[in-house]
Amino acid sequence: MVEGPDGAASGDHPRLSVAAVARRLGVAPATLRTWDRRYGLGPSDHTSGRHRRYGPDDIARLEQMQRALLRGASPMEAARYARTVAAPLPQRYPDATERQTQPDGSGDEPMMLSGVLGGAGDIELVGGSNTGGRGLKLTGAGPRARGLGRAALALDSWSVQRLLIESMGSDGVVETWQGMLQPVLRAVSERRQRSGSGIEVLQLLVDCASTALRSVIATAPAPLNPRPVVLAPVPGEVQELELVALAAALAANRVGHRLFGAALPREGLAAAVRRSAPAAVVLWADQPHYASSRVLDDIPITRQRARAFVAGAGWAQQALPAHVELLDSLETAVARVSETVLG
Repeated sequence: MVEGPDGAASGDHPRLSVAAVARRLGVAPATLRTWDRRYGLGPSDHTSGRHRRYGPDDIARLEQMQRALLRGASPMEAARYARTVAAPLPQRYPDATERQTQPDGSGDEPMMLSGVLGGAGDIELVGGSNTGGRGLKLTGAGPRARGLGRAALALDSWSVQRLLIESMGSDGVVETWQGMLQPVLRAVSERRQRSGSGIEVLQLLVDCASTALRSVIATAPAPLNPRPVVLAPVPGEVQELELVALAAALAANRVGHRLFGAALPREGLAAAVRRSAPAAVVLWADQPHYASSRVLDDIPITRQRARAFVAGAGWAQQALPAHVELLDSLETAVARVSETVLG
């Protein structure tokens, strides 16, 4: 049998090496060996000698396992799920009921229901208290957050975006931000602070989140308010993801807005407010150094008779003028701005 550069057979069904399958799934070869040893999800080829190869059915099981992991299942749950939806395992592996299901042999880990993968790709879990995220501290987080954490650490941008879009479609922008995206962002940042590495994980997560949020904005129904809301970071501020989340949540509420990025200078911000004639202006700041009330004096809010709001961790209520309202959470911001412009 002639094999290609990745160990693929030249016959009817290609068979891949551990390294080739690991590259395909975006995991380490050691992870595949662990899945083989612990869960019986290994190569079923007996004919290739010492270095056995993964066939199509083997790879299909692994892909199903990875899919379940990215949606928050524990490894044991994911392995059971993969065995349920893919082809039966060869008889050389013992039945799942014969295995020890927990290190202590208790056998009462969460069960995954059969037929749980529907058209939307959601996986339903019953019970369970798994709080891990493959290296992220996500104690108390739900399955969606755990899956997002796994996808981010694997640098799997497609899955990160897909998980966020699915969650926003079912639970809304605010719930996705608070219960899924924000905990993972915090955990990734804390991991980077502890280890000094992982900037690529944080950057990918932020970029993918921005793409997913902007997809909500791009596909939102027509706005109901004749005068828009201007949303902008204060000049000098480089963080803007939470502001993009606010824009997406407002768009889903049919609140029209003009969203400006962090590169907008002070004179550009003033011109944007003057030309938009907005019903409200929201200035966002994460760093106190940039959250100066003088910024509010430089833009024509009063002449436009626009409501003035500020949001973000950089602002302090006691330093704000009386006519400026501080929005202390995304949920509050969505409610107050929507109420202001829609009535």
